[in-house]
Amino acid sequence: MGCGLTIRHARLRWLPIVLAASALIVSSIDACRAQCVEFSDRASQLELDTFVKSPSSLLERLRNDKEKLRFRLATYIATNPSVLPSVQTLISASTSTDRSAIGAALRIAEGRCTSTKPDAARKIRDFAQRVGDLNVQAGYSAAGEDASGVQAQSQDKSPAQPSRGGALLDGEFKTKLANPFKPVPLPN
Repeated sequence: MGCGLTIRHARLRWLPIVLAASALIVSSIDACRAQCVEFSDRASQLELDTFVKSPSSLLERLRNDKEKLRFRLATYIATNPSVLPSVQTLISASTSTDRSAIGAALRIAEGRCTSTKPDAARKIRDFAQRVGDLNVQAGYSAAGEDASGVQAQSQDKSPAQPSRGGALLDGEFKTKLANPFKPVPLPN
């Protein structure tokens, strides 16, 4: 009788642990599905949590650097498009020049998501159209024009040889290790 009671208590003690582990696995699977970019290009969960809790903290950290604001925010959105409500809060707290950079970030994130997660790209595009702020929409349109100009230029030129020195590092500031298993492009 004493042994059966101990087993039941042991099962009850492990039940919350098993349930918590299951919840973590399910939530990590959902987070992986939401991301449009490869692991090396994603923002950390800590950065995302900080942004969601206090969107204006991004403006404070990247004060007067619109280029960094564009690319950092685009990384957040492409990592997890569910941060869009926080982007709305960020728009409310920002200046007109910041809003233009936010619009560009939305366009960049949409471009990153188009091939891997078309539903996320559509969600970002719909969000940008609903915002109703002229500065955001101007930045969004300008980033689209820049991207189409870059695509036209890249189609005109023959593919250049990749630089050998930077092949080991990747990311926005070349601070992340590149994927050593990435297929090497074959010459034509």
